[in-house]
Amino acid sequence: MPSAALIIAAVVIVAILTLVAWSSARRRRTEGLRHSARLQEQFGSEYDRTLAETGDARSAEAELTARQERVSGFDIRHLADDEGKRFDDEWLVVKASFVDDPSTAVRDADALLGRVMLARGYPVADFEQRSADISVDHSPVLAHYRAAHEIALRDAQGQATTEDLRQAVISSHVLFSELVENLVPVEVVAETPVLVAAQ
Repeated sequence: MPSAALIIAAVVIVAILTLVAWSSARRRRTEGLRHSARLQEQFGSEYDRTLAETGDARSAEAELTARQERVSGFDIRHLADDEGKRFDDEWLVVKASFVDDPSTAVRDADALLGRVMLARGYPVADFEQRSADISVDHSPVLAHYRAAHEIALRDAQGQATTEDLRQAVISSHVLFSELVENLVPVEVVAETPVLVAAQ
């Protein structure tokens, strides 16, 4: 009889341990799915891009989480009104210079973006690091920044048309507006032909 009681107790203990293990695994899986969903929502197309680069969700999510942790250590701040006004004035100069020298306008737009990022508290490193840092808080407009950079690279090789350069400046302006916190919807900025240049 005592051995039957021991067997029953052992079965109950195993059943409880199995239930606890199953419950814990389910909770971890649910938390993992929630974490994945939050990353997908926050990073949008950058999540997909990182997934394509790394080849698997675990690596992509580790990369995006590392970006979040890196940027959380920055002292990101809003621009003062006078800083925003000064940067807006600089943008108007870049925009006006496009007609006479589109290539220089593209380079000046990128340099201005670097100064705005620095003023906001982002370290200004190489393009890939800047893109990774910006992706944490400004992922919806990151594709514009990447497009402008790609066109600038093509221009450096003599392979960009004036229309390409115009698009680069427009794409740079999308990120610029977000960083300077101009309250213009991204769709309006992206669709507005802000530049007219002679071919």
